[in-house]
Amino acid sequence: MAITLKDEYKVHLRSSKEHPQQDLLINSTKKRLIAKAGRRFGKTVGAAKKAVKAFLKGKRVLYAAPTIQQVDAFWFEVCKALREPIEAGVYKKNESDHSITLSGTKQSIKAKTAWNADTLRGDFADLLILDEFQLMAEDAWNEVGAPMLLDNNGDAVFIFTPPSLLSQGTSKARDPRHASKMFKKALEDTTGLWEAIHGSSHDNPFISQEALTIITQDMSLDAYRREIMAEDDEIETSWLVYSKFNERICKINRFPIPANWLIYSGHDFGSANPAALFIAQDPGTGNFYCYKEYAPGGGLSAAQHVDNFKEFTKGYNVIKRVGGNQTTEEEIRQAYTAHGWPIIAPKLAKVNAQLDRVIGLMELNKLFIFSDMTGLLTMIANCMWELDQDNKPTNKVKDEARFHYLAALRYIGSDFTPETVKSGTSSRVNYVENTSRVSYRR
Repeated sequence: MAITLKDEYKVHLRSSKEHPQQDLLINSTKKRLIAKAGRRFGKTVGAAKKAVKAFLKGKRVLYAAPTIQQVDAFWFEVCKALREPIEAGVYKKNESDHSITLSGTKQSIKAKTAWNADTLRGDFADLLILDEFQLMAEDAWNEVGAPMLLDNNGDAVFIFTPPSLLSQGTSKARDPRHASKMFKKALEDTTGLWEAIHGSSHDNPFISQEALTIITQDMSLDAYRREIMAEDDEIETSWLVYSKFNERICKINRFPIPANWLIYSGHDFGSANPAALFIAQDPGTGNFYCYKEYAPGGGLSAAQHVDNFKEFTKGYNVIKRVGGNQTTEEEIRQAYTAHGWPIIAPKLAKVNAQLDRVIGLMELNKLFIFSDMTGLLTMIANCMWELDQDNKPTNKVKDEARFHYLAALRYIGSDFTPETVKSGTSSRVNYVENTSRVSYRR
C-alpha cells in the first residue's frame, strides 16, 4: 500500500488486507487499544504501520519496547516506509535516538527501550505504543505513560503475548499477568473507550505454516497455548477435559509405523469440517500411537475422502473404522462403505462414556501422539469443561462441536477398554478390542 505525500514522495506500507486482525490493530480509532497476539502474528509490523499513519497526520508518536531487538524491528519498518521523504530531506532521521521529525513542528516518531517508569520518562505523545507490554513494570503506564497523553488527549496501544514461565522470569512486572488482566477489563468495557484484539500466530498469512508447525513441535502444550494461540485463561487442571494426557511421556517424536502394526481410524463427519485420525497399535505392548490427522476442509466427496484414506493406509492392515453419531449419521457411514471404506457406529453413544475410555488410556500412558500432530495436540490443550456459576467444572464439554479431531478420537477410542488388573504387588494392563475380542497384554 502506498500513501502519496504532497504528490511528490510515496510512503510505502505493507498491505494488511489479507491479515484482517492486523488491519484492525492499524485502523482502530479507539482511544485505548490492547492486542493479545501470538508470536509472529505481526504485532510489531502492525505497530509500525499505525505509527506511520499517525505521524503523517501530524501526530507525535512514541514507541517503547523492553529490548533493543524489538525497537530495531519497529525502526526498520518505519524507516523503510518513509525512506523516500527521508532521502529527499523532507523528514529528518536521527539514528542515534531512533527518531524521525518534521523540522519546525512537534510531529515525530520516536522509538526507545523502556522497562519501567524511569526508562520511559522524558517525553510526551499523541500516540503511545507499548510493545511486549507483559514484560514491562506496571508503572511504565500508570506513572508515566498515562500522564504523557494528558495535554493532547492522546491514544495508547498495548501489545503483548501471554507470558510463559520463561518470560515471567525476565519480566519487570510485580504481577506477570498484569497485561492479561488489562485485556480482560478491556473486553468487559462498555464505555466505547477500549478495543481488544485477539489473534494467534496462525492468523498471519505471511508466515510459513510449515515452519510454524516445525517450531511448535518442541513446545509444551502450555507454551503453545500462550505463545502461539495467545490463550492465557487462568485455568485449573480440573477444568481440562484431557488433563490426564502426560505430554512429557506421551508426546513423542515421529518414527515409521511398522507394517505389522494394527491400524484404526476415527471419523468426524461434516461437509464443512470433516476430520479423521489414524491410530496404530503395537501388538507387542498394546500401546496406541496417533500418527496421522486429516482435515481437508469442505468440498470433497465421500469417494475422494476414501481415496485419501486408502493412500494413508497402503500396506497396512486396517482393523476397524469408527465414526459419527451412533443414531443420526448412519446414511453417511453407508456412503463411505459403498466406496470401500466401511465405517461403523461407535459402540458407546454418549459423549462422556466415550471420553471415559480415551481418558482411561491417557491415565495409563498407553496413548501416544506424534509431536508434529499440532492440530490434535492444540485441541487437547484447549478442550475444557463448561463451568458453573461457582467456576466448578460440569460434565459438559465447552464448545464440543469445535473439536473435530477429538470427536474422531472419542469415536475410535471408545472401542478400546483400558483395564488395570492387579496381580500380587505388580499390575498388568490389558487392552480388549471389543469387536474382535483380541487381547494384548503386557
